[in-house]
Amino acid sequence: MTLHEIISDGMAVDNPKRPSHSLSERARRNLWLQMSRMGAYSSTEEIPIMVRGEGTRVYDANGTEYFDGLSGLFTNALGHGRADIAEAAAEQIRNMAFFPLWTYAHPKAIELAEKIASLTPGDLNRVFFTTGGGEAVESAWKLARQYHRLRGDQDRYKVISRDVAYHGTTMGALTITSLEGYRQPFEPLVPGAIKVPATNFYRAPVHGDDYEAFGAWAADQIEEALLREGPETVAAVFLEPVQNAGGCFVPPPGYWQRVREICDRYGVLLVSDEVICGFGRIGEWFGGFKYDYVPDIITVAKGITAGYAPLGAMIVSDRIAEPFQHDDTTFPHGFTWAGHPVSCAIALKSIEILENEHVIDNVRANQDYFEERLNTLRDIPIVGDVRGTGYFWGIELVKDQATKGSWSGDEAERLLRGYVSPEMFRRGLICRSDDRGDPVVQLAPPLISTRDDIDLMVGILHEVFTGAASRSF
Repeated sequence: MTLHEIISDGMAVDNPKRPSHSLSERARRNLWLQMSRMGAYSSTEEIPIMVRGEGTRVYDANGTEYFDGLSGLFTNALGHGRADIAEAAAEQIRNMAFFPLWTYAHPKAIELAEKIASLTPGDLNRVFFTTGGGEAVESAWKLARQYHRLRGDQDRYKVISRDVAYHGTTMGALTITSLEGYRQPFEPLVPGAIKVPATNFYRAPVHGDDYEAFGAWAADQIEEALLREGPETVAAVFLEPVQNAGGCFVPPPGYWQRVREICDRYGVLLVSDEVICGFGRIGEWFGGFKYDYVPDIITVAKGITAGYAPLGAMIVSDRIAEPFQHDDTTFPHGFTWAGHPVSCAIALKSIEILENEHVIDNVRANQDYFEERLNTLRDIPIVGDVRGTGYFWGIELVKDQATKGSWSGDEAERLLRGYVSPEMFRRGLICRSDDRGDPVVQLAPPLISTRDDIDLMVGILHEVFTGAASRSF
């Protein structure tokens, strides 16, 4: 049988209570999709099932080709189907499939930690592995709290993050996350979360005509929050180099330097959450190189393995790690699968490819072209703003360009989920329609994408947005 015939007919199962059905029906019966409205898939509607990837394309169970315009979920930086990465994983499995980092070490974790330390800004040389980004953020808040306690600051437990920001869904990371739709079902959360404005210049409440002044104002909101709460109660500030949720909010000039000064002034740790931005997404290894700052902690995941295996990390400066290096002091925190040998081997190979194939240079060479092509969409009446950097872009959709008027909740639902998302998918483009703030469409293609790929994405978006502009929502 061909792959298509197998998928259409349904694979045999051993359980006699469950007859063969299509993959979509089996998924509907047993698989709980993440961050998804399961009720949206009726008994007759097919769940999209991706069965194969090659380069920047993926293929569904019917053999339909799609351009992977979101890199899976900001992860598949090097594209799909790389045999050299598969061989690196296989070699490690043959040598040693698994051993934990609890008390022991293994060579691949040592090599990867050493390699990461060589790539980070400043003195961020200590690498604490996790299995993903949310765990890295959770680890960073816990480390910040214990760090202050070891120094005698018993009351420093609070955390500052920006409005609309997403930092993960474990209970601590969810507390740092600022999206009410994600938070509300699980409240009460961990106490001590403080929110400050994001760097959304398109909707700046003040200094809407002065980008740098707006950046200074946004940074100063962190200081004002510190003073309101009492600086002696705040452990850390968590910020992304370019904020994802809300649609790629880029920091204004001077913003990061001012934030660094504020954190230093009040003894607060600065955490750069680079789960998305790290490892080339914004055209540099890390945000500190792009925006000229050195944080105390960096959190990473996603691109560290180019999506070929789960892995995350908390990268800590020598200064912050120092109190944990003496006597019987322990950071009583960890994960069984953290620094999995196979994941570490894959990460080492991925970083090698990023370097040897000059992949980040590809992002730098094309980012201006990407911006230019996206800016051609501004002629469409529903396109309000185009923002981003590197291979990380958001297009905000508006009801009225002149007033920047947006859609109501129901209208945004009909616009994004009722038209834009299915039309992009029908035309062969996978990206993100996001209404966690104002309606945006996000693009984050594999870092190997070419200018032809950029033209393909923009061409599809032009068709879809033009169609949406002619409709009433």
